[in-house]
Amino acid sequence: MKFFIDTANLAQIKEAQDLGVLDGVTTNPSLMAKEGIKGQDNILKHYVDICKIVDGDVSAEVISTDFEGMVREGEALAELHPQIVVKIPMIKDGIKAIKYFSEKGIRTNCTLIFSAGQALLAAKAGATYVSPFIGRLDDVSTDGMILIEDIRIIFDNYGYETQILAASVRHPIHIIQCAKLGADVATCPLSAILALLNHPLTDKGLAQFLADAKK
Repeated sequence: MKFFIDTANLAQIKEAQDLGVLDGVTTNPSLMAKEGIKGQDNILKHYVDICKIVDGDVSAEVISTDFEGMVREGEALAELHPQIVVKIPMIKDGIKAIKYFSEKGIRTNCTLIFSAGQALLAAKAGATYVSPFIGRLDDVSTDGMILIEDIRIIFDNYGYETQILAASVRHPIHIIQCAKLGADVATCPLSAILALLNHPLTDKGLAQFLADAKK
């Protein structure tokens, strides 16, 4: 399973990259705003700065919600850097835009997926990735992992090459569950990735090894 980091913070992206397990980055307008990045020129420059740190795909989201606007923004984003994947919302015009980009050879990430039917439409339109938001489903008392499992079954049934990018990942258990169910990617905050390192028996064992070495 690929690990993406879900942030616009360059320091966190570099820390994840230096760890040696990072495969890509996802961002959105909220994450850009959180880092104080304002103005279209600054946002576009920031995407390029992210691409300079990582080797893999970087999802950059359009703001428009109409077909023409998404096409215009998406083409501009795709021209920024070969690693850019255009992030498109799961709406009617979004599906049309994904089909357009697919025919133009521009890679896409269909975001805000909350049902298997939405994922199926995005895959049929040619999306490179679909992003089911598992944490947000958990927030409304729905098991997000059932959605991952359903999408995996459907994509395998029909040979769709669209990758399942599990989003809204909140903690390390989400990551492990996604890996068990066959998600292609998990995009996570840095804290969730680093939490995979931790286990009290590891700490206890290391402390014992070091104590014995001193003897």
